[in-house]
This record gives sequence, structure tokens and C-alpha cells, in this order.
Amino acid sequence: MSDLQLSLIIIGVIVIAGVAIFNWVQQQRYRRKVQAAFDHKHDDILLDEHSGEDTFQRIEPSFNKTVPEVPPDAFSRIDAFTQMDTATAEAKKTSTTSPPANTVSHTHTTIISASTTAPSPLLDFDNNTNYIINIRADSIIANTYVAKLLQRKFDFGKSVVWLGQQNANAPWEEITNESNVESDGYYLLKGCLQLADRAGPISEVNLSKFRDLVLEFASQIHATADCPDIVAAHEKAVKLDKFCADVDVMIGINIISKDEGAFVGTKIRALAEASGFRLEPDGIFKYRDENNNVLFILSNYESSPFLPENMKSLTTHGVTFLLDVPRVAHGERVFDQMTHLAKIFSNTLGGIMVDDNRVPLSDSGIQRSKQQLIEIQTSMKNNHISAGSPSALRLFV
Repeated sequence: MSDLQLSLIIIGVIVIAGVAIFNWVQQQRYRRKVQAAFDHKHDDILLDEHSGEDTFQRIEPSFNKTVPEVPPDAFSRIDAFTQMDTATAEAKKTSTTSPPANTVSHTHTTIISASTTAPSPLLDFDNNTNYIINIRADSIIANTYVAKLLQRKFDFGKSVVWLGQQNANAPWEEITNESNVESDGYYLLKGCLQLADRAGPISEVNLSKFRDLVLEFASQIHATADCPDIVAAHEKAVKLDKFCADVDVMIGINIISKDEGAFVGTKIRALAEASGFRLEPDGIFKYRDENNNVLFILSNYESSPFLPENMKSLTTHGVTFLLDVPRVAHGERVFDQMTHLAKIFSNTLGGIMVDDNRVPLSDSGIQRSKQQLIEIQTSMKNNHISAGSPSALRLFV
């Protein structure tokens, strides 16, 4: 082997050894960098338990029922027929609106004071709001004949209620299909045809049809029938309808968001349920008393209803409280209760109270609406139709 070959071999070994050493050094340097990068311990956000004191913890949208500026007992339910405390007088805003023609019927539910017993059917159905006929026979009127009258009760455009006495000493009772089957017949009958409702007064034609039905029935069973004059009854119906239109008012409180913001459905529902409302299938929160009678409602300021399945994703620019004046007994107290809750909603949601023109409401606006409510219910009482009574509930439907 020549010196040249030996030199080349040595040079080759040195080059190979140098490359190997260089690669090893680079590998060690890389490992140190990787180790340094992962030396800091990171929490596993899925598996590790986190302390509630983390500074940058993510907070999902939620509702705290104990809002600092609201008194601790603010959400307790208040009996609609007891005196409100002085805090209710501080409620800020309200507005007066007439009931929309296409939304009135489904927002009303019977209101009857729990402090009084229900009047007898005879006392409740009077000539002020009904066309009343009397049928008397020499013998008991069999329930098979009465059943024919019941079959025609929906033929006259207004509500018809039949009352009966099973003997001369028996109390008057409302006759239904069920009670008629169980009875042995009736000694006296009264037919009460309502003169008006929110659809208007009864027509003279329907009054005549009802009278003719009664006269024909009495002739068939050889009984006598006392039927008031049709023309006079129709005039009374027209006057009653005009009076009802004058007092048919709803008191409303609108709470809208500030700066074009929005209220989230989950927070509205939490606040409503904490305040005593219940969300019902028609998409309206209803505030009921201990006897399950509706006092006032909470609806969406916008057109979409508060459907239970949509509340998690719903947002809205406002909510509306509504009190149906002629259908609520003790309206002044219920009004105070509603405005008290409306103030809580406004403070908690960060909204403002406005009228239907989105103008902020004043204390004087509240008092004007309350005074109007008092005047309406006083006028109703003076005309023998007490607000919230069974008679008023039939008229304003």
C-alpha cells in the first residue's frame, strides 16, 4: 500500500469520525431544546381539577338570583289580596294600552278573589248582562227534554247557561250534560243568554232565535215560558257593549334593553321563575295566586313567544308586563305587585321602562295609570259588574 493510499484512508476515517461527532452534538443540542420546552408543567383542562380562584377562568353566561341591589326577599311571592308593602310604591314605570284585537282572548285567565265564596248561579246571572227566560211546568221536566235544550246552547253566538231547581225547596244549580243525566228532572228552568262579550253585542236575530226555541220547548212539554221583550233586550245589549268597550283597558309595562343590546332567554326565564311566574305552553309567563288564578302576565316585547324549547337560544330586546283591568279583582293591589316586580326585572336585566312609544316612563306616569285603573274598576262596580267577578270574566273574553 503506497503512502498516498494510506493518507487517503486516514483522511476518510477522520472525515467520517467528524461527521459522526457533529451529528451527535446536534442531536444532544436538539434534545436539550425539546426538554427545555416541555419542562414547564401544563394543567390538563379536561382531567385536572381546577380551583375556583383561577384568574382567567372562563365563565359561561349565568344568572345570579341574589342580585346585590335587589332586596333578599324581593322574589318572594306576594298574596294578591293582601296589602302591598311600601316598597311597591317605588316601582318606576308603566303604560296604558288597549288590548290588541288578535291577542286578547288567549292571554286571559279567570281571576276570582280567594277571600269570598262563589255566588250562587242564580245571583250571578242577572238581567244586567243576560237575557233571562223562565220556564215553569206543572210537573217535573224530564232530563231527556232538558238535554234537547243543552244541545242548542252554542247556536246563538253568545254564551248560554241553563239553571234549574229540582224541587221548590232545592237550590239553583247550573245544568250541564253530566248533571242533567244524574238528575231526576227539574221543577223550574232559567235560560241565561249573555248579551255581549269582546266580540260585540248579541244580534236581535239571535235573541229572537233563542226566544223562539224556548217558546217551542215550553209548548212541547205543556209549560209556561216568560220571555222579555226582544227589542228592549237588544237595546240593553248595545248599551252594555259600549260600556264594556269604555272600560276594556290593559295596563302594560315595557322593559327594553339599553343601547340596542339584548336580553337572553335563559336569564329572563330564571328571573321570571324566581319571581313566581310559570312559563306555559302558549309561550307566556303567567303569575298566579295560590288558587291558580292568573293575576298578570309576562310576554315577549317582540313577536315571537317564549316557547320552553326555545328559551336557551332566544334573545330579545324587551319584555312586557300586562294586567287586564276588567278581569282582575282588587286591581290596585295587583297593579302595585306587578310594578314592584317590573322594577326588579328592570334593575336585574339592566333595562329601562318605557311606554309604547319607547319613551322612558316617569313616576307620574305610573300614578296616572294606577288612577285610571281605580276609576275603571269603580265605574264597573257602580254598574254592578265588579272587576274580576264571574260576570266580568264572561263579558271580557
